[in-house]
Amino acid sequence: MRLGVIGWVSFLLVVCSPSPDTKPFNWSLPTGFPTPLVPDDNPMTEAKVALGRVLFYDINLSFNQTQACASCHQQQYAFAEPLKHSVGSTGEAHRRNAQSLVNVAYNGHLTWSNNALNSIEQQILIPMFSETPHELNITGHENEVLQRFQTEAYQQLNQRAFGEKQLTFDHIVKALASFVRSLLSFDSAFDRYAYQGNDNALNESELRGMNLFFSERLECHHCHGGFNFTQSSVHQQQQLDLSQFHNTGLYNLDGKGAFPDSDPGLIEITGDPKDMGRFRAPTLRNVALSAPYMHDGSLNTLDDVIEFYNLGGQGAGVTSPLKSPFIRPLYLSVQEKQDLKAFLMALTDPRFVSNPAFAALPAAGE
Repeated sequence: MRLGVIGWVSFLLVVCSPSPDTKPFNWSLPTGFPTPLVPDDNPMTEAKVALGRVLFYDINLSFNQTQACASCHQQQYAFAEPLKHSVGSTGEAHRRNAQSLVNVAYNGHLTWSNNALNSIEQQILIPMFSETPHELNITGHENEVLQRFQTEAYQQLNQRAFGEKQLTFDHIVKALASFVRSLLSFDSAFDRYAYQGNDNALNESELRGMNLFFSERLECHHCHGGFNFTQSSVHQQQQLDLSQFHNTGLYNLDGKGAFPDSDPGLIEITGDPKDMGRFRAPTLRNVALSAPYMHDGSLNTLDDVIEFYNLGGQGAGVTSPLKSPFIRPLYLSVQEKQDLKAFLMALTDPRFVSNPAFAALPAAGE
């Protein structure tokens, strides 16, 4: 067989190019915990997580090089941020509060109120390319942004992750999704008590709060149930398709359950009047670190949240005809409020917010 010069070059590129490092990612899950579901076209590997970690903290991903994913998802706040509304790289305010990324690998749906977004890969496209509002503001600047990642360091990382030197936006999205899926938190005081057999991990107040939380009187667990403290969970052991969106009585502007036009909830996606004011129940893991609360950041503290549910909603929202039947006055005593707050704080995982494996590394181009 004879090959011309071009033929030999092509042959060598195919045969001799290093293959991607396909070493599977080690989930390191506690005994008995289910493995998250992962898309067939983006299996979890150590190499993709490593690339995604660097990208997550790189401000070069925003057009004006002022923000990274980590700007709105900060580790010390359980990968949320202490702002009512996120602000994009152009200074444009988002209408919603940035959600925590705790155990986002288990989320059945992404964002606050979109039942059509069910993969992290889909969701990541929104901050990257959205124009209302602008976040990373890549749209219209794709070539310029992508060119920043054609450095030797990034090419080496991408070669290991995908077997190709040149990064594409497909690579970036899949790597970011892989890193975000690795952000797992299962070492709170509650975990040590409930899953690790440490009977002394919770104090008396926290135990009383736990019993209140899981009681039929309060019914918190109906929306914040399961090992991840949210119905919005899917995993290999999932058997039930639970309702993930709820109207909690935050607003009732017209006596018929209306929410502000600027953000009416799931109804924007479905067009179904019953979905007015319905938002996804977020995980309560590390909830003490992710203030402010609700989709619009309108509740500042855990005390505010507990009082909100104690009253069965807020203002006219208490009588909203669209409110979930689980939301009703609880008539908590002062001590019960303190105990419930103590339990919620016991869902904090200090190792998660200090884990060096989740922290920033120097940008690959530096």
